[in-house]
Amino acid sequence: MTEQTQVARPLVDRFGRHISYLRISVTDRCDFRCVYCMAEDMTFLPKKDVLSFEEIETIATAFIRRGTTRIRLTGGEPLVRRDIIDLVNTLGSHLGNGLDELTLTTNGSQLAKHAQALAAAGIRRINVSLDTLDTERFAAITRRGRLADVMAGIDAAQASGLELKINMVAMRGVNDDEIEPMMAWAHGRGMGLTLIEGMPLGEVGIDRVDSYLPLRELHDNLARRYTLTRLAKRTGGPARYDHVAETGGVLGFITPMSHNFCESCNRVRLTATGQLFLCLGQEDQVNLRDALREGGEAALDAALDHAMLIKPKGHDFVIDRARAEPALGRHMSVTGG
Repeated sequence: MTEQTQVARPLVDRFGRHISYLRISVTDRCDFRCVYCMAEDMTFLPKKDVLSFEEIETIATAFIRRGTTRIRLTGGEPLVRRDIIDLVNTLGSHLGNGLDELTLTTNGSQLAKHAQALAAAGIRRINVSLDTLDTERFAAITRRGRLADVMAGIDAAQASGLELKINMVAMRGVNDDEIEPMMAWAHGRGMGLTLIEGMPLGEVGIDRVDSYLPLRELHDNLARRYTLTRLAKRTGGPARYDHVAETGGVLGFITPMSHNFCESCNRVRLTATGQLFLCLGQEDQVNLRDALREGGEAALDAALDHAMLIKPKGHDFVIDRARAEPALGRHMSVTGG
């Protein structure tokens, strides 16, 4: 594809939204079983169904050629995939050549081992999913994780010069008493904190109705105790950010339930099997794996054109007793959040 073609055919959906952000789930596997994300007993994909690193790189390159400037690697837990640093290095070679940023979301369990290599490959920012600072509560939420491993990973990442942001799923009656301590801890270490509303994806190990905490409510409560100033800061994703005067740090809010962010959606999500999900809260998808394997790069490009025609306007998540079942059957780990 020529440079002229690249400029002429950006990825723009039928609502005029430019798709500049690709999230790639490199594996559905994870070494945790977080209660809001997965069932305790999961069946994972056979290897033959998972995209190879070469296929991921080919798909990523096709996106970059058509104007995608940010890529985030997710899972499952991306750092449990064997030789993951090879893929990070390959994708990192696109930085400065159409790709502005390569980032990663991790549970932190393997971060101590990989932090230095991630930084060397060109990653500058990492999101660490962490819902509690209490050892016993951490074990209960993750069902099998060790908080000490995550803390060691955070230490290693900061020592490697990586900028960190903590992602915390806010759950009423589970960890809502820790939100202010988590904010003080994160900001005290120079890290941002982003709070996320629970989403009704897949059968999991928590009562979503009882645990649902609207972040509008939480924001109002925090605003009574702290000086919050809305920031223009955007990092390519759906979070809205406030500056907290008392801590000097940044507090983010991701609100797919109480205030969806669909009007400005610039994202699509590639699963480990090559399904391109066009909305986290809908089933609209395009099979990029089959397009690539059966028709090569021309078919892949045509599939991206089709994806822009069917990307939905938005999602319509609801959590209440009348509709307590998941909005979608797939687990969060399939699409990487």
